[in-house]
Parts: sequence; C-alpha cells; structure tokens
Amino acid sequence: MAKTKAVPDACCSLDTAGADQDRLIAMFKALSNPIRFEIMKLLVTHPGSITGEIVDSLPIAQATTSQHLKALRDAGLITGTIEGPAVNYRLNEEAARWFRSVIVRCF
Repeated sequence: MAKTKAVPDACCSLDTAGADQDRLIAMFKALSNPIRFEIMKLLVTHPGSITGEIVDSLPIAQATTSQHLKALRDAGLITGTIEGPAVNYRLNEEAARWFRSVIVRCF
C-alpha cells in the first residue's frame, strides 16, 4: 500500500482576482526588470528626481530610460509631474500602500 503525503496547512493566501490581480501582475512585471528596479530604488531615496538625474544614475541612454519610466508609470508605480521643461518623478504612494497591503496578505 502506497503511503500518501499529507498536504501541509496553508501559511498564506494569494486570494486575488479580476482587476486587482491584473494590477498586481502589472506591478510585478514592471518591477521584474533590473533597470526599473534601480529606478524605483532611486525614487525611494530621491523623490522628485527629474529625467536627467535618473538618466545620469543609469548605464543606459536617455531614450531607453524614458521607456522604462513609461513602463513604471503604466503599471501605476510612479507618477510624473511636468514642471516647466522637466518631469519630476516620484513613487505613487497610493500604489505603494496598495502593493504592500496585498503582499502582506499573501505572505
């Protein structure tokens, strides 16, 4: 007679669906890119950074940086405010709070 293994009790839950699941997936996808993750780290410590400052901190061209900033904006992780000729970027605090609350529930 074969011995069956007992399934351990769940330690957490990833109970999400619909729009919330789509939002979470978009955020994880955006954060999975190392350059985008570096941009997020920069904006945590330097909120209000302009595009040029972000470009100067990365080993990539301005056009590529702009594409990464767009991906982070599209995922809702950052916001950009136009001030004169510059765009000031910062974390989207509401999105960060939401992301944290979902992750805490899951893990």
